Amino acid sequence: MKNSHFFAMLSRMKYITRWGLMNNTKSENISEHSLQTAMFAHLLVLIHNKSSENCLNAERAALLGMYHDATEIITGDMPTPVKYYNPEIISSYKKVEHIAGEKLVSMLPEKLQSDYADIILLENEKDRELIKYVKAADKLSALVKCIEEIRMGNEEFKRAEIATEKTLKGMNMPEVDEFMECYLPSFSLTLDDISG
Repeated sequence: MKNSHFFAMLSRMKYITRWGLMNNTKSENISEHSLQTAMFAHLLVLIHNKSSENCLNAERAALLGMYHDATEIITGDMPTPVKYYNPEIISSYKKVEHIAGEKLVSMLPEKLQSDYADIILLENEKDRELIKYVKAADKLSALVKCIEEIRMGNEEFKRAEIATEKTLKGMNMPEVDEFMECYLPSFSLTLDDISG
């Protein structure tokens, strides 16, 4: 059997730092961010399922969250102000991300490529509903980073916090509102306060 470099490449997620244009008190890599996004996406879907007859797959949401930034191993983390500067850049970057995703998938044995293409390239129509929860979880993770930086006295993240919070409220998702009301305040506390 031919060697696959897929997981060796994925292990490099820990070398891709986020918030590259910002002065960070602690750097964050996409591996850390992806785990948190996966956990938050899982929770958001569980919250959804408790109040809806249309139950969604929370484990699948977590899986999509784990891999949502995998293409950044190849592309790097594009800063948000650049990535979303105008429609032309957005469209071009989506194409670059897709090519990077195809490259990652091609590193797998052929028998597994379609399974991972569904996760990395998001080619599965049934995941469309889950993707909105992953996007919300991604933004919640960004908001947590802002809160943690501000707690450390880093005012550099103040505007990012305001913008991210506005985006989250604009999603009009009761699951996000519940997360922000029930879970978010704890990120402003000390360890003693949390474990107290």
